[in-house]
Amino acid sequence: MPDITVSITDAENKCLEYAALSVQDFADNALTHRAWVAGNEIISLLVEHCNANSIALATGRDAQINQAYTLGVVDTAANVQAAFEAAQAEQSGGD
Repeated sequence: MPDITVSITDAENKCLEYAALSVQDFADNALTHRAWVAGNEIISLLVEHCNANSIALATGRDAQINQAYTLGVVDTAANVQAAFEAAQAEQSGGD
């Protein structure tokens, strides 16, 4: 399981202490919720792809997310951005 470290200023910490009972819990919940939403999007794309191509769907949420990556249904945002920039550079003549 990866550890994610976030740095904020003292003022930002005070602001979050004002808004939440626990800054750490707030950060954990924000990341967990965003991951859940992204997982739902990934699974939806996977189900559509598997149904359209008669592919057996993996069993379980984690397995389905992994299957979506393995089948190339989804990719990381960093890879998508790099491919977009490469295409843009190619269209502009490699400038």
